[in-house]
Amino acid sequence: MTATPATPSTPAASASSSTPAPSSAAPLVLADLSIGQELARTQHEITRDTLVRYAGASGDFNPIHYNDTVATEAGLPGVIAHGMLTMGSAITGLLDALGDPTLVRAYSVRFTNPVPVPATGSVTLEVVAVVGALDESAGTARVDIAAQVDGTKVLGRARATIAPSAAAPSTVGQGAAA
Repeated sequence: MTATPATPSTPAASASSSTPAPSSAAPLVLADLSIGQELARTQHEITRDTLVRYAGASGDFNPIHYNDTVATEAGLPGVIAHGMLTMGSAITGLLDALGDPTLVRAYSVRFTNPVPVPATGSVTLEVVAVVGALDESAGTARVDIAAQVDGTKVLGRARATIAPSAAAPSTVGQGAAA
């Protein structure tokens, strides 16, 4: 999925809107973070076309992701989104806010509910990333990621460990020449 600025939904196959900190902002500094601080809020539209494209890219052609009959026979409410598509979409707002994906040291989730995708139209994955804990000795922060569809939590214990800068970049020794 491609991230797009927060705008009304477009008729694209899949679209995202987000309100993370712009990546051109100053580097994230651990000392500037506080528990409960929101780092990103995103919405991701998922359609059946999204599932087809993801299946092609990932090689996951399990019929529960495209065939309603197979999905319902498997006990599902209908065609569902790929778990890894949901997981990957959920972290994109945080990645955009960080501006540097190498700051993510770990990321894990539990899949708590499937994401049903209608035959026509779309479903919206709503995601909020909030600082959950700070570990100054390790130089890391835990970011808790809440993801839901139609008010139903779809990821549990979704957490990313990030390693932002310990302090603002130093300007010592960079004064103007005389």
